[in-house]
Amino acid sequence: MKKLSTVYLSNRVHRKSDQIFIRFSYNEKLIELVKSTLGTTWSSSQKSWYIENNSENLAAISSVLKPHCIIDTKDLDKNHGSKKKVRVLSDEQKTILNNFFKFLKGKRYSKSTVQVYTYLVADFVAYHKSKSTDELTNRDVELFIEDIYVKRNYAISTQRQFISALKLFVVFQKNSSINNLELSRPKKTKKLPNILSQEEVLDLIRCTKNLKHRTIITLLYSCGLRVSEIINLKLSEIDIDRKQLVVRNAKGAKDRFVSLAESFLPLLSNYYYSYSPKIYFIEGKSNRKYSAESIRKFIKSNCKVAKITKNVTPHTLRHSYATHLLENGVDIRYIQTLLGHSRPETTMIYTHVQRKDLMAISNPLDVALQKIKESGNSNSKVLLSRNSN
Repeated sequence: MKKLSTVYLSNRVHRKSDQIFIRFSYNEKLIELVKSTLGTTWSSSQKSWYIENNSENLAAISSVLKPHCIIDTKDLDKNHGSKKKVRVLSDEQKTILNNFFKFLKGKRYSKSTVQVYTYLVADFVAYHKSKSTDELTNRDVELFIEDIYVKRNYAISTQRQFISALKLFVVFQKNSSINNLELSRPKKTKKLPNILSQEEVLDLIRCTKNLKHRTIITLLYSCGLRVSEIINLKLSEIDIDRKQLVVRNAKGAKDRFVSLAESFLPLLSNYYYSYSPKIYFIEGKSNRKYSAESIRKFIKSNCKVAKITKNVTPHTLRHSYATHLLENGVDIRYIQTLLGHSRPETTMIYTHVQRKDLMAISNPLDVALQKIKESGNSNSKVLLSRNSN
């Protein structure tokens, strides 16, 4: 009898949302089930499939996968996906966490940052539930990181978020026993952003038949928008006469103006009169905001149609926009403004991926061969592709 594969379920915050992660050894049948039947998304950083954590999706996972595998749920917190997570905390701990939430709001952090930071600190407090918050020590922090983030192989970005949250918690909790602790964030993995060529961008747009989807992809690329910015973009923030739009309250609580491409205007008009949005530029059902997850899914499916094998996300289009601007000779300072970056160092990453200047650099092997050729030395012929016989 053939041994069944084991599927491991766990849950954590990913892309600022609570997700169920589905991990298993390579199995084509299981890949097809989680990808096509369940509609999950692949995370390159987590090396796992994931889907929004809720009771419906958990039931669907069990129904679809149980006949084909063994499901291991020991790392799955059943309360993690509920709207109000149940934690065993004292009244004092709950009060402190609520006050920390208010403290972050008073510092005017974004709604998502306030929620994520409070969530991460609450996990830390719940892990050491037998201690009051002012009794937590440096060693408690180390044990939590070792047992949760390291053992469970959490993404470095999540651990960095926890460190940032804890630093603020220590400031908030004046009588904390966590002191003189070097809360250094683990270094980010310095991966270069994935970039599409201009030809690939055009292929993706051309192969996207759905008008709304094509409009979204084109606007993401031509304005270098984040996915959160396009789903929050309101009709009132688009100025056709000035051929620009304003991105309100973007990352870092900043506003910025971005020019609309002249070639985008006919598509914009076609979309507007076809769909007649009321409040948001891109709307779902009942004039509500469109889903970021829907955008990620149709980009992936249209990339297959366009025969683009790279891992493409909405942010890939933003990366491509910045890189192509740089290759077209736009000053890095202007690109920083267009992208809404606070620090020039963030924008400088695109200097490592631009191809125009790099392609102009002569390879030393070609130079060496060219010198031999120009010298006319018949005894020094070098044929790299000749047979060794």
